[in-house]
Amino acid sequence: MKKIFRFIIVALILLVFIGTFVYLYQRSLPELARYEEFTPKMDNIEKTTVITGKIEPRNEVNVKPQISGIISELTHQAGDNVAQGEVIAKVKVIPDMAQLSSAESRVRLAEINLKQAQVNYDREKNLYEQKLVSADEFDQISQALKQAKEEKNYAEDNLQVVRDGISRSNAKASSTLIRSTITGVILDIPVKVGNSVILSNTFNDGTTIATVANMNDLIFRGNIDETEVGRITEGMPMNITIGAIQNYQFEATLEYISPKATESNGANQFEIKAAVSKIGAERIRSGYSANAEIVLERAENVLCIPESAIEFSGDSTFVYVIKGEGENKSYERKPVVTGISDGLMIEIKKGITTDDKIRGPRIITTKEQ
Repeated sequence: MKKIFRFIIVALILLVFIGTFVYLYQRSLPELARYEEFTPKMDNIEKTTVITGKIEPRNEVNVKPQISGIISELTHQAGDNVAQGEVIAKVKVIPDMAQLSSAESRVRLAEINLKQAQVNYDREKNLYEQKLVSADEFDQISQALKQAKEEKNYAEDNLQVVRDGISRSNAKASSTLIRSTITGVILDIPVKVGNSVILSNTFNDGTTIATVANMNDLIFRGNIDETEVGRITEGMPMNITIGAIQNYQFEATLEYISPKATESNGANQFEIKAAVSKIGAERIRSGYSANAEIVLERAENVLCIPESAIEFSGDSTFVYVIKGEGENKSYERKPVVTGISDGLMIEIKKGITTDDKIRGPRIITTKEQ
């Protein structure tokens, strides 16, 4: 029994020893690498860049009042279409007490002058009918009466303007009616009924009653890095995509490149503008974030391979051409002349043909069996 027990122990020890030897032997075997293989093909390559920016209306106008007061009525809201001259809001005038007092005084003075002119006219008319004064003197008195009447009307209109912001003679052009200065869409009305507003003048920008823009004339505004600005020119086509609208793309034409750079996060950026065209049925809103893709270079019907198959060494580039098959397969390192790249495919100008097979990057590693 003891002999059998010792035999089993020895057999287990030998089994462990042999298993360890086999494991270490397999671990010491050389690795065999497998690589992707490519065949060069003729294709088109475009080198593009993507510019981030926003969609904006070309003309965006802030409508401001020409008189100070309080908003008494709003006739439109943001999103409404308005025509040029259409009333957006009404302003109730809060008169300046000094101006109001002066205007009232001017009306009283005009009434006094008119009464005196009327008395002079009646007296002169009576004398003229008796042929005691000349026609020239009577004409002068008549002219003075007309001037006094006109002065009284002017004083009363001025009082109405100071007190109410409107008079009988300028009711249609009243500054209390805030009108749109262009035809377009109301983007924003930042005031509410009851808000005080001040007029726009040379010393003050005034209160913005509404922002109106023509949404049928849009531009893309963005910034491009200084490393790429030298490759673009005015008139180049662009493809615009909007993140807020899926699967929606439209065209634009580059029309402006800023002559001066602005620094952003340590890099020099140049502002660009592109005229948006061919907008579909989608409703574009002002301020949408957008990406513009612009083709910097393009090569048509050129020999190309995946850029991952290229080996870069200093200023030189190489590929590995596959020779033979199976166990006789080998790789020949050949220099090539490259052209433009789109980040995935690269143009090959010289060094290989469509008849060659190219070794790509390593994809898997196994052990010899």
